[in-house]
Amino acid sequence: MSTIAIYSLKGGVGKTTLAVNLAWSAAVQSSRRTLLWDLDPQAASSFLLTQRADGTRLRDQAQSVFAKDVEPEKLIEKTATPRLDLIAADASLRRLDLLFHEMDKKKRLQKLLTGLRNDYDRILLDCPPGLTETSDQVMRAADLIVVPVIPSPLSERALAEVVRHLGDRAEILPVHSMVDRRRKLHADAVARHPDWPVIPMASLIEQVTTRRAAVGSFAPRSAGAAAFAQLWQAIERRLVA
Repeated sequence: MSTIAIYSLKGGVGKTTLAVNLAWSAAVQSSRRTLLWDLDPQAASSFLLTQRADGTRLRDQAQSVFAKDVEPEKLIEKTATPRLDLIAADASLRRLDLLFHEMDKKKRLQKLLTGLRNDYDRILLDCPPGLTETSDQVMRAADLIVVPVIPSPLSERALAEVVRHLGDRAEILPVHSMVDRRRKLHADAVARHPDWPVIPMASLIEQVTTRRAAVGSFAPRSAGAAAFAQLWQAIERRLVA
């Protein structure tokens, strides 16, 4: 079992879209038993993947897993995609940083993930933005941290801050996200980092939020679907290297 965190210091960089599409690729294209664990209290991944009409849970209980009140298995639910399960987020996760601080358990998330090892091949974490107690837990637990970076100086500066914070604690894969090569700023940024995977700016990718489905499921021959597939293949190569 390998754990892949989708993380960014900044919001609005396509993190959740990346998480949902990579989870779909793991389950469908690699036939992996996959779990997407939504740790972001905004619960965007949960909304996109849940089969309930309003995209919410019956009650706020996402934090209860970390407080040892509920076993993770109790919160796992199936999605419409075969082999892809979900642990949904909710508003209770807004207090998760405080809970981690009070518990003083630096590897609580890592321990929970270890308990799921026999049930899944790949676990993806949709992480909240910012350098917090939660992000520290994620960085200790993840085998690979995928960081979406919009081609802009501020987004690249945020990536540099993440790299400085992590040091040698985790492996990072930067991904250029929401790229429009017609823009000189974007083209220059991509040219500076030719080894970074690229996810293009495309209307089909934007439709993920309205269709509540991965691009590969409704536009399998599109450039967007190909970009996510290539990114997932690159992640798989890193995990087995």
